[in-house]
Amino acid sequence: MCANNSFMKHVVIAETSVIIRSGLAMTLKRLPNFKIQPIEVLSVNALNDCLITQHIDILIVNPTFGHYFDVDHFKMEYAHKGIRVIALITSFIDATLLSKYDESVSIFDDLDAIAAKLTTLQEAPAEETKEDEQDVLSQREKEIVICVVKGMTNKEIAERLFLSVHTVITHRKNISKKLQIHSAAGLTIYAIVNKLVELDEVKGL
Repeated sequence: MCANNSFMKHVVIAETSVIIRSGLAMTLKRLPNFKIQPIEVLSVNALNDCLITQHIDILIVNPTFGHYFDVDHFKMEYAHKGIRVIALITSFIDATLLSKYDESVSIFDDLDAIAAKLTTLQEAPAEETKEDEQDVLSQREKEIVICVVKGMTNKEIAERLFLSVHTVITHRKNISKKLQIHSAAGLTIYAIVNKLVELDEVKGL
């Protein structure tokens, strides 16, 4: 972990479900090597008040928050504050919608996955990846996508493909960069559309 993790991060969680919202707040507090102060908001008005009165480093928001969260408008209005915006995935979300966010976390992510995403987010430059960097996936990357959408962990993928876990993680970062897809749900849609997997092969469907 990088040294910046030792500084307190103020993270707003914008989600209407108290179970999901409070559960994520407790999860963030349990992340190793991070000091996080979660702030829970359940309405658009509460979020607006929070943005005025609080210092915020990261906003984790359900894309359906307030009927529809306009991430483009938010980033334009609060660009001067440098707030990173993470999509909170509680169900299948259109991959093109997720591409506008800096990152995404799912209710199915474990502590290691969330910690890795936050670490990558704070190490990554703020500017968005250009569309011309979204290259075609290599054969190895396609194999990893297939494993991911089948519900396999990084460790299981590494064992299946005879790779190290670190190599799998690196491949997954490259896949996300190329496709601008940052969630298993988005990869699932990509894999189905591009005929990498059949519907009955996808975990949970």
